Amino acid sequence: MTEPPTDLLPALRSRFSPVLFDTSATISPAQLDVLLDAARRAPSAGNSQPWMFVAGVRGDAVHARILPHLARSSSAWAPTASLLVVNLAHVGVEGAPEWEYSEFSRYDLGQAVAYMSVQGLSMGLHAHQFRAFDRAGVAAEFSVPAHWEVTSMTAFGVAAHAPGELSSPGTSRDRAALDEITWARA
Repeated sequence: MTEPPTDLLPALRSRFSPVLFDTSATISPAQLDVLLDAARRAPSAGNSQPWMFVAGVRGDAVHARILPHLARSSSAWAPTASLLVVNLAHVGVEGAPEWEYSEFSRYDLGQAVAYMSVQGLSMGLHAHQFRAFDRAGVAAEFSVPAHWEVTSMTAFGVAAHAPGELSSPGTSRDRAALDEITWARA
């Protein structure tokens, strides 16, 4: 087994998905702009930037519209986050949604969300990415056209617990070894 490198960015080494956020922590409009700008700067196939976001800061009208669409599992913890971001991928051609916009759009969205998440870490914010919500309900709530896909959500905020202190399905910090994730290398 290959030993993991020791020079990983400390923020990435300590990253985890909290299931309880500090409700006294807030996100300012300027901080939200920085997170969105990080996503905007992510690479994408042909510079297509096939992503959009619905951003709800805890207590605002957008946040209130997102909450009813959370699944029971995520509704137990996600509302305590300072910010809920709905992540959308441009998947179809407008007027002909059955035609694929880009075979890379979901991958590119993942890059944008990763950039946003790493930027959040540098700002002292934790991120928990999840899919436990009603995608069709969110799409209807925000009038998302058929050529866009409500793909996932990210909760941002300051964790109210340490890694491993609270458990929730899908939040284990256990990771496969490097040789288990490497198909081939010299």
